[in-house]
Amino acid sequence: MTNPTEHALPANSMVESHEGDFGCSVMDLRKLMELRSSDGINQINVHYGGVMNLCSRLKTDPVEGLSGNPADLEKRKQVFGQNFIPPKKPKTFLELVWEALQDVTLIILEIAAIISLVLSFYRPPGEENKQCGLPVSSPEDEGEAEAGWIEGAAILFSVIIVVLVTAFNDWSKEKQFRGLQNRIEKEQKFSVIRNGHIIQLPVAEIVVGDIAQIKYGDLLPADGILIQGNDLKIDESSLTGESDHVKKSLERDPMLLSGTHVMEGSGRMVVTAVGINSQTGIIFTLLGASEGEEEEKKKKGKKQGVPENRNKAKTQDGVALEIQPLNSQEGIDNEEKEKKAAKLPKKEKSVLQGKLTRLAVQIGKAGLIMSAITVLILILYFVIDNFVIRRRPWLSECTPIYIQYFVKFFIIGITVLVVAVPEGLPLAVTISLAYSVKKMMKDNNLVRHLDACETMGNATAICSDKTGTLTMNRMTVVQAYIGDTHYHQIPSPDTLMPKVLDLIVNGISINSAYTSKILPPEKEGGLPRQVGNKTECALLGFVTDLKQDYHAVRNEVPEEKLYKVYTFNSVRKSMSTVIEKPSGGYRMYSKGASEIILRKCNRILDKKGEVMPFKNKDRDEMVRTVIEPMASEGLRTICIAYRDFNDGEPTWDNENEILTELTCIAVVGIEDPVRPEVPEAIAKCKRAGITVRMVTGDNINTARAIATKCGIVTPGDDFLCLEGKEFNRLIRNEKGEVEQEKLDKIWPKLRVLARSSPTDKHTLVKGIIDSTVGEQRQVVAVTGDGTNDGPALKKADVGFAMGIAGTDVAKEASDIILTDDNFTSIVKAVMWGRNVYDSISKFLQFQLTVNVVAVIVAFTGACITQDSPLKAVQMLWVNLIMDTFASLALATEPPTESLLKRRPYGRNKPLISRTMMKNILGHAVYQLTVIFFLVFAGEKFFDIDSGRKAPLHSPPSQHYTIIFNTFVLMQLFNEINSRKIHGERNVFAGIFRNLIFCAVVLGTFISQILIVEFGGKPFSCTKLTLSQWFWCLFIGIGELLWGQIISTIPTQSLKFLKEAGHGTTKEEITKDAEGLDEIDHAEMELRRGQILWFRGLNRIQTQIKVVKAFHSSLHESIQKPKNQNSIHNFMTHPEFAIDEEVPRTPLLDEHEEENLDTPKAGTGVLLLDGEVTPYANKNNNAVDCSQVQIVASRSESPLHSLETSV
Repeated sequence: MTNPTEHALPANSMVESHEGDFGCSVMDLRKLMELRSSDGINQINVHYGGVMNLCSRLKTDPVEGLSGNPADLEKRKQVFGQNFIPPKKPKTFLELVWEALQDVTLIILEIAAIISLVLSFYRPPGEENKQCGLPVSSPEDEGEAEAGWIEGAAILFSVIIVVLVTAFNDWSKEKQFRGLQNRIEKEQKFSVIRNGHIIQLPVAEIVVGDIAQIKYGDLLPADGILIQGNDLKIDESSLTGESDHVKKSLERDPMLLSGTHVMEGSGRMVVTAVGINSQTGIIFTLLGASEGEEEEKKKKGKKQGVPENRNKAKTQDGVALEIQPLNSQEGIDNEEKEKKAAKLPKKEKSVLQGKLTRLAVQIGKAGLIMSAITVLILILYFVIDNFVIRRRPWLSECTPIYIQYFVKFFIIGITVLVVAVPEGLPLAVTISLAYSVKKMMKDNNLVRHLDACETMGNATAICSDKTGTLTMNRMTVVQAYIGDTHYHQIPSPDTLMPKVLDLIVNGISINSAYTSKILPPEKEGGLPRQVGNKTECALLGFVTDLKQDYHAVRNEVPEEKLYKVYTFNSVRKSMSTVIEKPSGGYRMYSKGASEIILRKCNRILDKKGEVMPFKNKDRDEMVRTVIEPMASEGLRTICIAYRDFNDGEPTWDNENEILTELTCIAVVGIEDPVRPEVPEAIAKCKRAGITVRMVTGDNINTARAIATKCGIVTPGDDFLCLEGKEFNRLIRNEKGEVEQEKLDKIWPKLRVLARSSPTDKHTLVKGIIDSTVGEQRQVVAVTGDGTNDGPALKKADVGFAMGIAGTDVAKEASDIILTDDNFTSIVKAVMWGRNVYDSISKFLQFQLTVNVVAVIVAFTGACITQDSPLKAVQMLWVNLIMDTFASLALATEPPTESLLKRRPYGRNKPLISRTMMKNILGHAVYQLTVIFFLVFAGEKFFDIDSGRKAPLHSPPSQHYTIIFNTFVLMQLFNEINSRKIHGERNVFAGIFRNLIFCAVVLGTFISQILIVEFGGKPFSCTKLTLSQWFWCLFIGIGELLWGQIISTIPTQSLKFLKEAGHGTTKEEITKDAEGLDEIDHAEMELRRGQILWFRGLNRIQTQIKVVKAFHSSLHESIQKPKNQNSIHNFMTHPEFAIDEEVPRTPLLDEHEEENLDTPKAGTGVLLLDGEVTPYANKNNNAVDCSQVQIVASRSESPLHSLETSV
């Protein structure tokens, strides 16, 4: 226990001995972390004697970290808690059963069954029956007459089975989802220093006292206090709602909070609060109480709906903090947002769910009309027959018997409705998606949102990053230009002047993240492992190839000694590090994409290591003779430079003055080989009708070379390869706004967008999605890994984040995480998506044939014979139980390569094609012909008693048993027909690859035998002879032969066939969107159904943050924008007018300088002609980056996109 007097601290900061040996309690640290900026600094200095003293109280070393001793870690977990926020309790099985019982059709069935049960126990005296003049069962068979309750009981039993199946399905799905979330959590790791070593630790293992390394793109996993930071800016909007980035430093504001994003810079922090004691954790705990009430409100509002939406909402609420930091924000603003959400029209669900919902509603309406007509006809027939034709009086003692008849009619009507509504449909969708998601895991696709899986099947365009996705992300320096010499291999160190060699080694070792390093290979004879930023690893590998040791340099100049670091960000696009020289003065090392850094150089080292002037013409010469040849071989070129400051200390904040007059040391060419499997994957995409576009931060020559190697561009094609600068010039008007018409002329031919910024990527994705050029709207998938890719990933129909190179922010914005960062995994996702779509179509084809036949049979049978040939329980068996298994069988068909040989269906293509409609109607004709033949002539054909016009409660007849049996067997064989939906002849192809299908067909057949032979009264069945069984089987197998006949009829010749289950049309969307501030078709159309509307508000904040990030270097003190109708015209909004003189960048080209003399108000724009390297984004020190020029707008100026979308 620390003695308070040692630190001369007030006694109240101390705790009783039960807190163990730490000098502060959980509550002390919680209170400390609630303070901000200067209050926090005061508290740390006054109560704890500074940050270092706080570290010693927490028994941790600010440089070495914790020892990692298990006993110590365990003790810390006990005292300060674990870094885990317990998820919300999952729904119990009984709750899910109760939810399943809310289904309207099931409720109607339950009521009908209960009325039927109650009435069946009422026995009026026999003679009165005669007065009522109604036929009853023969008096000698008392037992049969008393079995009237069985039908009601059997209906109830069927309902129970259906409910249990649905509830079990929901329960297992929830379990699966939790497993998925746990996996995402386990995969999230964070850099922590323990025992002097930097290790990657799962987020849940972090404890109070840990020293964590933080860098650009991280999502902070716990609260902490900054120990050392470089240029650190944090986005705290997820906690505070403020969209401005907060600068963090030891002097101004060292408090770092969990769930916030690092937008710039790097540093180290000591962890002070974890789990439920962190700021996010506290909010979650508060949320826990109010969430219960909210759920109740929500439940009433949306009972019905495809189950996975409900489920997704559950899981997103219940996820541990590391995955869903945004929830805290939702919690704070929930009430006001709920109010707003209530006024807005509900957005439609994903493409497939939208089509399915519409189809189900159409079928349901038809079924309802049919069942109402059935009941009406039956009642009218009964009343007219008895009271009008036979002129019987209505006797009060006969009322219960009449009611029993009416209930029987009502049950028949309900049966028609039950059969008409495809209950199996939600189940088929769920099973298909859940099965696919599970299998996609094996194909390196970690699906975060279920509907992304099927949206991928509709994808028409993929905008892919280059590095790591199309290439191996294994960087090596293969060429270098040093001292007027272009080396095509790595030079030997003897050929270089010691002075130059020293500058290269220091310039690389010091001016890269100390988290980037090269480790020995894991296996003997393997390649060295690259840890951290891959481009920096290539440069460090270059140092090693020059027989130098970068560790020695870093040990000599540890991170604490770095005087100032300009870390990589999306505006600066280069990295520079300043150190103090032993002799006095400062030296700054810089690195970045060659054409950008060279513009800032006015000197260069020659062969002898002497400094020579470097003019514009020299630069152009070098670009032509060195950089372009390297780039045309697909190499990325990086320039290394330095600058000395000997005349006192400059003002470091004035970046434009600092980052000029550099001296070029060397230019190196880095190779990143194309993944061997990518060209084939891209060829598959082309065959499948998917356009692949490469969006990269690399220069145009490198990008074109790689695109050609991949097969994105083939020589002689009429396609565009543009730079971001040129792209912006072509798509914007004089005001700098993106014009959709201009964009529509560009994107169809665009294949490579080089030197692009994240905003260009976002503009392109949004432009393609909003475009109305083609006959149908494009469905766009996008890959991204950097923090700035967040908006593009969210905007896209499907966002893929990189599992290895991706930042936490990118992963959170994405729908699918590629666990191996490989483009081929995207192609597999397309295959699975199409498979989901086809599986559901197969099921629909099967289900609708059953529905059409059963409804017509029940309806006509009831009208003509006053009794449905298929009894309620039999219908339930066919419709609910068989369909459930059929959905399991048809929804688990594995995908085949043939799926990639057709074009995507598109958003507006109906679920039920004309070929499917032909199959449905064709098989319905066969089945109806057979059944009506059996109903009206079956007794003669089989020489048995007729089952028509049987009295109430009469025993089951062989006649109707044969009808039921034949009907089921025809469905069973039609299930095999339904395996193919595009008119293929071989319906057995690959049947043994799907064991579930074989098991279901066999299982259903065996169950059918048991039902017929031993089902008895409950199933209204009686035993059949062997010859009758063979006839039933023969008629069933006839289905397969009939299927062959149908497939020979060309679909085109059947002009009368209609399609069903269309997507939503534009007009309907516009109608729905009334009252919204702006109609974003892509968003409005069929955007993710499960994300509640108020997430949109968070999105607005995210977009404003991005805009601010771009803006901040231009104009620090922009006021916060008020609520605007559209965020599209940020630049033209009066609040964003920038009236002051635009700052000037030295060494701009002459014509640009002339233009700078006449800036126009309100049009100062960042011109980013640079790159955001994908892997570079991961790290605060990303390399290959372009210069930012700040140029006043002129009519032909390529204004940079600041467009965002809500």
